[in-house]
Order: sequence, then structure tokens, then C-alpha cells
Amino acid sequence: MRIAGVTLPDNKQLAYSLPLIYGIGPTRALEILKEAKIDPIRKGSDLTPEEEQTIRALAEGFTIEGELRREIGQNIKRLKDIRSARGVRHERRLPVRSQRTKTNSRTVRGNLRKTMGSGRRTLEKT
Repeated sequence: MRIAGVTLPDNKQLAYSLPLIYGIGPTRALEILKEAKIDPIRKGSDLTPEEEQTIRALAEGFTIEGELRREIGQNIKRLKDIRSARGVRHERRLPVRSQRTKTNSRTVRGNLRKTMGSGRRTLEKT
């Protein structure tokens, strides 16, 4: 079964194969199947063409795949263009949402891990 250009595996349960589509997570997959009145345990190969069409119509009612990627990209570009703090963090490829960078962030910045070993200070690059 194909939805929004993504081929879903026939041998997987629908509750686990629908989240392979960008923009559909586990919760939204269950909502789609509940609205279509299809058991989440069923596999893609067990569906009738009408059921496939129902799932496809419900899934494409959401913003998914290329359209969602484009929208997110435009939002990030807008933040960069207005030179907001979040936009600058995106440009520098640093964590955007106030995460700790002293120890957790292993980014392009080349953060060094500093460890204390046997009374002397050693630096190792990871």
C-alpha cells in the first residue's frame, strides 16, 4: 500500500507501519485506524481496496511527508532571516531549545570531553 509516496510493508501491523510516514506518529496512526474502523493489529496484506482507500484519504487529510518538510524548512528559514536567537542557533548548528551544551552537546562545534583521571587533567576528543 502506498500513501503520500511511501510504500508501507504488507507484513507489518498497521499500527506500526503507518508511523513510517513522516508526520504520522503512533498516536495519530491509532486515531486514523480508529476513525476508519480498522483493527490496528491487522496487516497491510489483509486489507480490502476500500479499506486502503479509507486509510489513504484519512492520512492525506493531515500535513505529511514533503508538504510538512517544506513547511518546517520555511519556518526555520524565516527564523534565520529575521535573525532571531533560535535562527542563529540553527545557523551555527547548535541546540536550539535551551539544552545544556557544556557536556551533552556533541555538535559540529567540536566539543571536547574533559575527564579527571588519577589526579591530573586529560583531554580527549570524542
